[in-house]
Amino acid sequence: MRDTPIYLCNEVLRELDFAKQCELAAQLGYDGIELAPFTLGERPHELGPAKRRELRETAASAGVRIGALHWLLVTPAGLSITSADPQVRSETLSVMRGLVELCAELGGTVLVHGSPQQRRLPDEREPAKARAIEAFALAAEWAAAAGVTYCIEPLSPHEADFVNTVEEAAGIVARVGNPHLRTMIDCRAARLTERESVPELLRRWVPRGMIHHVHFNDSNSRGPGQGEDTFGDVLDALAEVGYQGAAGVEPFEYVPDGPTAAARAIGYLRGLRERTA
Repeated sequence: MRDTPIYLCNEVLRELDFAKQCELAAQLGYDGIELAPFTLGERPHELGPAKRRELRETAASAGVRIGALHWLLVTPAGLSITSADPQVRSETLSVMRGLVELCAELGGTVLVHGSPQQRRLPDEREPAKARAIEAFALAAEWAAAAGVTYCIEPLSPHEADFVNTVEEAAGIVARVGNPHLRTMIDCRAARLTERESVPELLRRWVPRGMIHHVHFNDSNSRGPGQGEDTFGDVLDALAEVGYQGAAGVEPFEYVPDGPTAAARAIGYLRGLRERTA
């Protein structure tokens, strides 16, 4: 785990401009930024070459990288991977493809597909699931062409009604059969949903090549170290299985504020990581 990059999900610092986000992340000891595209504007997938170059260079000059993208389908409004509406589907697939390309051009290597509202199932559930799986298969093709990995994020049932467990996500990954489609573990979602602990999930799924990313957060929605959840056992499991991916710090409640929550999380994780060295 010692060499695993730790990224800060940038919406934690969304009130700062991007340069300040990168500078603070670097000062706190993060290896990079995990970028939520909606923080860049209404249509981030359409950013021009000059702006993409500016973002990449801004991060590099601060001493961090843009390692990943997540919360992919927040903007523009109305997207859905399950909708039968041809216009909605066309726009959604266009955004997904554009974000895959954006990730690669920013220097990132992984996209995390959470976006619970944009994958909700209508009354006709099975056709909707088939449309979602087809969207993931297309995303995998685009990811392969761009040299990145697209990850399906299992979320808890109160957030999403489709893909709630790692096993469900792994089943889709196996069905698609493209090495550029994988799944990941969000510690909060896993602790709220799974029968197995996070370390047990890691020991089960990392050796099978299914887990390509991890989100560190407490089940109380705050950052690591700000709740009852333990993370030393998670870091031990990552080290034990030889995990080769990256991890993002993704709290949803910033206590007492974003910068302080970010500082607390990385200090806590770095302290635990030194113990495992």
